[in-house]
Amino acid sequence: MKTCFVFLLTGWTLLAGSPDKLGLDPQRLARIPVRMQELVDRAVIPGAVTLVARHGQVASLEAVGWQEIETRKSMRPDSIFQIMSMTKPFTSTAIMLLMEEGRIALSDPVEKYLPDFHEQWVIESTDSKIRTLHRSPRPVTLRDLLTHTSGMSGAPPGGASKITVTLDRSLAEVVALDSQGPLLFDPGTKWSYSNPGMATLGRIVEVVSGQPYEKFVEDRILRPLGMKDTFFYPPEEKWSRIAMLYARDGGHLVKARPDTQGGDPWNYRKGARYPCPECGLFSTAADLFRFYQMFLNNGVFNGVRLLSRPTVELATSNHTADIHSAGAPAWGLGWSLVAGPVSSLQLISAGSYGHGGAFGTDAMIDPAKDMIRIFLIGISEGGTDEARNAFMEMAGASLVD
Repeated sequence: MKTCFVFLLTGWTLLAGSPDKLGLDPQRLARIPVRMQELVDRAVIPGAVTLVARHGQVASLEAVGWQEIETRKSMRPDSIFQIMSMTKPFTSTAIMLLMEEGRIALSDPVEKYLPDFHEQWVIESTDSKIRTLHRSPRPVTLRDLLTHTSGMSGAPPGGASKITVTLDRSLAEVVALDSQGPLLFDPGTKWSYSNPGMATLGRIVEVVSGQPYEKFVEDRILRPLGMKDTFFYPPEEKWSRIAMLYARDGGHLVKARPDTQGGDPWNYRKGARYPCPECGLFSTAADLFRFYQMFLNNGVFNGVRLLSRPTVELATSNHTADIHSAGAPAWGLGWSLVAGPVSSLQLISAGSYGHGGAFGTDAMIDPAKDMIRIFLIGISEGGTDEARNAFMEMAGASLVD
């Protein structure tokens, strides 16, 4: 068996090692596309791209099923997916870059950069007729936003409630509306996943850097890491590689509705104004590998240092250990952490971190195993746990040292 091989992806090469040299069982890895194809045949998923990497090299990159069912266009290893909330670690990384430059502090109040957040209200109680509010005992901080402990709601209020579908307002407009909604609880006292909180961080990136949020991410993260197939607004020359989005309906897969998150997938976000720091990116498995390997390398990829080691350690440590509200998970600065027994059932080590997306995409970075797992599909409705869990477990079971 060769000790090294190369994946060719639209003009770029992705250096990879043979699985046995990386401490992985090639026969067990080979089971992954077989299992994914079974799920395609059962119409559980339209198709999938999976990637397993260890010790900085890709051991497995597989594509099965359909990129577009109607035209029988096959999935490719370089197919492009809407990664939805997997965007959030990119937004948090943008904040980390500004922090390292001394331009912001994570303890800063949001109102320092966005005055509309001054003296926010908090919901104290609500009944059928009356909502009681009190003033927040302290301002929301950047750290609160990064850890989902700000008390900001899960969705924008009022006229911006469908912004992740319509994408028709600027980030500044949306965050100004977000600032007017009352907090669900006093900052720092509970955990509640908040898309507006992440959008607010994106707006802070704009205010501090003087650049549009999406331009900052492109210039400071995507380009330095060589992520040439990652973007917020799809350029026309990439449309043919974008995996279409489907919903499960009565045992069948049907086109996602035009009013789904991210907009009509068949419209390729033409005319969109909102970059969606909480859910806006498109990407490929190979591009995401570069970003995740940078974190696994403590801030460096291919000789380019993006973040310092202390910053990576700070971002991926548990910042919610003292939050005792029901259902509060372990959370870093923009990252979901593995701290309990549930993920260990999927052969994921404690101390791992990652983030999933609304359309079934997911990734896990496992420092203890020096391993990365990336799972990309496109299901807007109908559940994806069967496919995702199978991949994570089979990838973990391939480890032999």
